[in-house]
Amino acid sequence: MALINDTTLRDGEQAPYVAFNTKEKLKIAKLLYEAGANELEVGIPIMGEKERADLKEILALNLPIPIMSWNRATSRDLEASLSCGVKAVDLSVPVSQGLIDVKFGGDRDKLFRNLEEVVGVAKKEGLFVCIGGEDSSRADLEFLKQIMEFGKSLGADRFRYCDTVGILTPHKTYENISNLSSLNLLDIEMHMHNDFGMATANSIAGIEAGAKSANTTVIGLGERAGNASFEQVLMSLKYQFEEPREVNSRKLRQLVSKVSLAANKQIAVNQPIVGEHIFSHESGIHVDGMVKNKNSYEAFAPEDVGLDRYFPIGKHSGSATLDYHLSKIGIVTTKNRLQEILPQVREIVTCRKKVMNSQELKELYLCS
Repeated sequence: MALINDTTLRDGEQAPYVAFNTKEKLKIAKLLYEAGANELEVGIPIMGEKERADLKEILALNLPIPIMSWNRATSRDLEASLSCGVKAVDLSVPVSQGLIDVKFGGDRDKLFRNLEEVVGVAKKEGLFVCIGGEDSSRADLEFLKQIMEFGKSLGADRFRYCDTVGILTPHKTYENISNLSSLNLLDIEMHMHNDFGMATANSIAGIEAGAKSANTTVIGLGERAGNASFEQVLMSLKYQFEEPREVNSRKLRQLVSKVSLAANKQIAVNQPIVGEHIFSHESGIHVDGMVKNKNSYEAFAPEDVGLDRYFPIGKHSGSATLDYHLSKIGIVTTKNRLQEILPQVREIVTCRKKVMNSQELKELYLCS
């Protein structure tokens, strides 16, 4: 089963104009565990004392899943994490030539020296170590192999493949991760950004290609266009890959609402998995099918994600929709009468740009 390492409380909070207070962080961490996250990445200790204090409070929740901190691969960053008592760290290094030039003056040897020193200390302290390959998608694959080989020799546990600027396609992701996972060096974790709207798809493609885990954020929160969505990856693994995951729909709904409120980010009504309208069926053909069989036009049930199903009375409604609503309020309909009022229903909702309610439909149906 693939692991979901959620980074809402690290990379998610790095989204512009987003800042979580301590109380919000604690609630989000707890809900993430209850909703189905396997691991959490929760902060950047080197940021300062307040960040470290928050991380310690999250650790004090004693959630039965690994809690990881994010660090640059430097001694100062690692010391800050160790002072918090974490047992797992991500140690980030630039791996594309462009970022190596920017951050290390083009000196690859310095990169390897940093890794050797910091990973060595982390493993002596008994930590789980993930090497974060910043900008992996623009790096040379042969160089990534060297990093992974070196990391394995140092005792590292995982390599995070980062599509830092979100340029990958699912096909290219699959090719690259297949290549790296076939080496059997380090477990691979997907860290995908959504600049072209492909973060979730690329995360799933990576898992299909052999990656063992994926970073996510709730509602896809994150820098620029965000990261792979927690709820999308979670439900994909459960329903598309048929993993034996228990999804607590009530907690998932609470989590999404909490993050949306804390981040001051509205959820689109048609957002996959959690959008309020994604189980609303207006098309007459669809409603007719849904009335006969709930699986006709839904991949999973709305109650699985804490939502409800609706059949709005709109422009594209058919007689099945009208019959459904009228029958629910005790009116026995005739096919001829339904067909008579259908054009009127469509005209009304088109003119006012608003669906009808059952009472309005009743009055229209009963008028002579």
